[in-house]
Amino acid sequence: MFRRLITISWNIVLATLLITLYCTAQTTDSVETENFVERNLGGPRLGVTSFVDDGEITNVVRGRDLGRVMSQFGWLFEYQVIPEGGGPAFLVQFSTLVTGVEQGVFYPNLSLVLGIRTPDGFELGLGPNLFVGSGSISHSALTVVIGKNFKYGGVNIPVNISLSTSPKVLRLSLLFGYAVAKAK
Repeated sequence: MFRRLITISWNIVLATLLITLYCTAQTTDSVETENFVERNLGGPRLGVTSFVDDGEITNVVRGRDLGRVMSQFGWLFEYQVIPEGGGPAFLVQFSTLVTGVEQGVFYPNLSLVLGIRTPDGFELGLGPNLFVGSGSISHSALTVVIGKNFKYGGVNIPVNISLSTSPKVLRLSLLFGYAVAKAK
């Protein structure tokens, strides 16, 4: 019993010491404030998506005599926060796409991606994806996006590759579009 009391007391002393050290590192004197610029970079997107595995949904797509590669058209809403002192931009992107119109189907596809974009235009993001189709084609997935944003005059031209994965399907997509910055 005495040993247990000593152990508990020792743990309390260590925890108090660690918390005290952590809190003193958080003084307001050492924190520098940064100003940020907010921008909206929404615009149209188009491209293709491919069902690249032999999973359950890919087999359903084949069974309906649909091709494994389908077109995608839609709009991307992007909110961007950029430090005025330089550095990467922090992104929140919401895309609404329609998939498969050239094959006579209309499958909505929604994604919410959180990511970063470096000053030279390289971008990386991650987020949920919802593919809405008839019956067993509907699925949710985790989407990883990698891309490059090219600037031409005042226009941004993003080119992105995304991989959407779930236990039912693996999709690879290529999208591009354009956006004109609107300062807030």
